[in-house]
Amino acid sequence: MLLSVIALVPIVWLIIALAVFKLPGHIACLSALAIAAVLALLLWHMPVLDCVTSALEGFAAALWPIILVIIAAIFTYNLSLKTGAMDVIKGMLTSVSADRRVLILLIGWSFGGFLEGMAGFGTAIAIPAGILVGLGMNPVPACLSCMLANSFPTAFGSVGIPTVTLTNVTGLEPIPLAFTTVVQMVPFMILVPFLMVIVGGGGVKALKGVVGITLVAGISFVLPELVVSYFVGPELTVIVGSVVSLACVVLMGRLRRNKPVPAEYDMRASAPKTLSQEKGNKPAMGALTAWLPFILIFVFLLLTSKLVAPVNTFLAQFSSTFQISTSPNAGTTSFSWINTPGVLIFIAAIIGGIAQKASGKLMWQTFVATLKQLVKTVITIMSVLAVAKIMTYSGMIADMANLFVTLTGQFYPFVSPIIATIGAFVTGSGTNTEVLLGGLQTEAASAIGVSQFWLAAANSTGAGIGKILSPQCIATAVAAVGMTGQDSVLLKGIFKWAMLMLVIACLIVGLLIGISPA
Repeated sequence: MLLSVIALVPIVWLIIALAVFKLPGHIACLSALAIAAVLALLLWHMPVLDCVTSALEGFAAALWPIILVIIAAIFTYNLSLKTGAMDVIKGMLTSVSADRRVLILLIGWSFGGFLEGMAGFGTAIAIPAGILVGLGMNPVPACLSCMLANSFPTAFGSVGIPTVTLTNVTGLEPIPLAFTTVVQMVPFMILVPFLMVIVGGGGVKALKGVVGITLVAGISFVLPELVVSYFVGPELTVIVGSVVSLACVVLMGRLRRNKPVPAEYDMRASAPKTLSQEKGNKPAMGALTAWLPFILIFVFLLLTSKLVAPVNTFLAQFSSTFQISTSPNAGTTSFSWINTPGVLIFIAAIIGGIAQKASGKLMWQTFVATLKQLVKTVITIMSVLAVAKIMTYSGMIADMANLFVTLTGQFYPFVSPIIATIGAFVTGSGTNTEVLLGGLQTEAASAIGVSQFWLAAANSTGAGIGKILSPQCIATAVAAVGMTGQDSVLLKGIFKWAMLMLVIACLIVGLLIGISPA
């Protein structure tokens, strides 16, 4: 029992280091890694070699594909700034609406959901947050809005991988599990757009005049999710939902263009000078050329996904599998060298850059500048993934989770989202949280005689909340908008909203367990 409590120490320290001591993310995570390693060695009696190789596995998993995709996404955005493509994109977006609140829904919620559904791994925060800041929005609310948006689509990110993984771990049928997960998330998919407007607009007063479009943004996302998850399964759930939401928000944004925009929300007043404005001329680049990198990202991710099986199968052969950790609990680690979002985004960015007349020198300079921008972020993510691997393979995560099951008994459904939230806080990944804790959730469900589908879905719900609290997620956000080292600011800003959603999740899972759809 005491060991199970001590297992929480690295997590508690991370929260204190970031929120109380306001340490930079890379320092906080490096210190948490040291604490986790010492505890694993001394109290869980993890062999030194197992501890070291588990940390190395974490480093490798962080570098490929997570850090790769973050570098690729931010490189794409930075290059679009250099070529002037972002000038054109900004103009098109503000032609839909100059209202900051509408743009938050359009870019952060709908477009961000699409990026999560197609790629995941931080793209849904890095790219939308970067665009919003480029339009003139304050970096902190821009990041917080995009982090909120990224919470619940996580369950079906990267063409449904987290939920597909959960079905593999638990043995549950994918379609009923996907549908149950969406049913459980319905209140959140409607609530989150309102929270985004409140956060991005500076308070509840920001909802005045945009309640209708905010409600439509949520409903038009979740209703298609319900239909797709029920008839098709997890792979297309978020992709279809986000596309329908994007179309509805664009349509409503255009319909309300003649309405006056309050000065405090008018992005035309706050937008910084564009490259073309500074040169005193109009951008010559066409819309298709400006959007080409992002269009190609969509096309490449779609064509190489499991939805196009022949291409996916062909590219799958270009991969390697290694046994990195020597721990008995460790599996192999696989690396896909071509069919991974980071590589595909880089290819799209380079092709788009060539079309935008970017020279090789400009692309190289932008790439080097992006790497320099992300040094501390790389350290943060590598450290936190190493913490996750050490805590997992030493047994710390399992002991911590079993503590909750033992203490709560029949009331376990009320705390099941909390366990998943903690797991995602450590790993920064919905998929890894499903692997770590999915089996525990279904075993607990069997032990207390409740729906396995409902508690498995609760693992996805909690994972979405924990992900936006994770140092990995925060590091991605601060890097995208040039706030590196200010992780504590975002943690403080997101914490209260995450706790609100966690309380609601616990009540939904606990109170509705008896009438769960599975």
